[in-house]
Amino acid sequence: MNFAFTDTQLEFRDAVRQVLAKECTTDAVRAAFDAPAARTALTPRWATLADLGVTGLVVPEAHGGFGLGLVDLVPLLEEAGRVALPEPLAETSALAASLLADLDAAGTADARIGPWLESIAGGTLTVAVADGRRPGLPVAGANSADLLLLVADGPDGPEIHGVDAGSITVTPVPSLDPTRRLGIPVWEPSPDTVLVSGAHAVAGINRTADRAAVAVGAELLGLADSMITVSAEYAKDRQQFGKPIGAFQAVKHLLAGAQVLLEFARPVTYGAAWALDEGSPDASRAASVAKAYASDAATEAARVSLQVHGAIGYTWECDLHLFLKRTWALSEAWGSAGDHRARILDSLLVED
Repeated sequence: MNFAFTDTQLEFRDAVRQVLAKECTTDAVRAAFDAPAARTALTPRWATLADLGVTGLVVPEAHGGFGLGLVDLVPLLEEAGRVALPEPLAETSALAASLLADLDAAGTADARIGPWLESIAGGTLTVAVADGRRPGLPVAGANSADLLLLVADGPDGPEIHGVDAGSITVTPVPSLDPTRRLGIPVWEPSPDTVLVSGAHAVAGINRTADRAAVAVGAELLGLADSMITVSAEYAKDRQQFGKPIGAFQAVKHLLAGAQVLLEFARPVTYGAAWALDEGSPDASRAASVAKAYASDAATEAARVSLQVHGAIGYTWECDLHLFLKRTWALSEAWGSAGDHRARILDSLLVED
């Protein structure tokens, strides 16, 4: 099986990389740290991504999107991680848009879904996705989202609700990475907000969890790549004992080891995205493998980068800390490496 991206996918990735290099500098990320509650849907950067078609990449063509899949979005999520993008691209486009597109394709006949998808594609709606059955659980993006897709228990089993953020209370939660805009939704399920229930809801919940593992994994790939690159450049300039520290074999080995883990994590993340798009029987397991590999690669890149930089790497003056904090947050989001390894083991035991 050839998992190589097409020329079109690579050209789109490169175009997004160029735009983000200009629009999402480390100064811009610092500004987002200072104002973490800003409405992300109103930023010029988010509007630019919408104009490029990034926010609506997986939105069906009938609702103003491109109608593509996760495998097309993964390279763009990797670019978002590369610059520590402070907007909720994964939450809105990879998770919410994909889930709403699934419900639309299943014919839930809910008239709200189409306009929501059109607004996501147009860059005027950001969405947070969460399991509302776990009260008190902080939700990424909830403190700035326009819409929340929440799971609740109903008379016919799990339900997925679409809740306007203005109609509920969202309590902000401090975060290591404030650009993730954590919040705890306080709400009561209502029949008026139900989008789907029963078997369709269960399938949507499971697919969303798998997509989240792959989407966050893709962001971690970009973060790891940036940290390794920045650290290698720093090692060329930082002098110790009269020579650049990059000349010491110990430093070379540290960076090379982190790079090897990253190169192993990339193909399994891309492959998991393909498996989810194709509905492969082992797609869920592939998603867990991807998240485990990506979390390991990014946390190792963070450890090595901090070791190469020394204590200065965690200071506000050094850009590295912006990537460290995002990495540590995302490595645990939607399941840590250990959580996903346990999930893989459970799936293998069930087969036996």
